Amino acid sequence: MSARLDYKWNLRELMAQAGMFQTTQLRPKLAERGIELSDSQVYRLVVDKPERLSLKTLVALMDILGCAMEELIQPVTVASTARRNKAAGDENSDAGVGAFRPKRARIITGER
Repeated sequence: MSARLDYKWNLRELMAQAGMFQTTQLRPKLAERGIELSDSQVYRLVVDKPERLSLKTLVALMDILGCAMEELIQPVTVASTARRNKAAGDENSDAGVGAFRPKRARIITGER
């Protein structure tokens, strides 16, 4: 097993600590600092973990919330499991429909 890095995005929690409970409260504060985002962009920034974020937006968020980057973004290590390709006829396979997996038909030749 190998570890992979991920991060925890704490924007919603820090906004609540600062008394901001709606995403619309963040937009004018960002605009004051020259960051123009739409309502939907601000909503996604607060609710989802951003994959890409400009440094100007990051610095503006830290300024608005009065926090350090370590408080806003916390690195975490997630254990990743090794993926194993399973053959279609593998009896130990738990993929698909589990115990209801069809069995290979046997062809019997000759008279009965």
